[in-house]
Amino acid sequence: MALTLQDIDTLFARHGAAQYSGEPVTQLEHALQSAYLAEQAGADDELVTAALLHDLGHLLNDQGETPSLRGVDDVHQYFALPFLRGVFGERVLCAIKWHVDAKRYLCATRPDYWASLSADSKRSLTLQGGVFSAEQAAQFIAQENAPEAVQLRLWDDQAKSADLVTPTLAHYLARARRCMVH
Repeated sequence: MALTLQDIDTLFARHGAAQYSGEPVTQLEHALQSAYLAEQAGADDELVTAALLHDLGHLLNDQGETPSLRGVDDVHQYFALPFLRGVFGERVLCAIKWHVDAKRYLCATRPDYWASLSADSKRSLTLQGGVFSAEQAAQFIAQENAPEAVQLRLWDDQAKSADLVTPTLAHYLARARRCMVH
């Protein structure tokens, strides 16, 4: 069943106050900060929407607090896709689907990137398959929409500030409405 924007608003109302695994922000704050960073960088509606919704799988498939501490990969990057397919186009869906692989890519291609990750991101990286080999990295980045997933990942990494003020969820859902496919 495809989600409506009202459904997404309700998910954030019900689960957005949950702590974002091992970070000093809630799920909602992380989503809003990701979207805000995308918006500040001049991203279009599709990429801002992907930034807002990239971790929606955490809200749809609650695995409890910090699943990586228990050795659980919640595969959140895939979990939301069936609920968003038919609502948003491939650019939005690919950025969400590949934001984890983008972390694996960045670790393989930027020497200082791994050291910049939070403890939880490092733990989950291992559970998610680890750092890409050079061949895997080349195959990943050659895919259409992979560069957008990499950019989304960089915003994702920065969206963990306890005191960052952002526009409201309603502001970003209005942007999401503009890029819906139906």
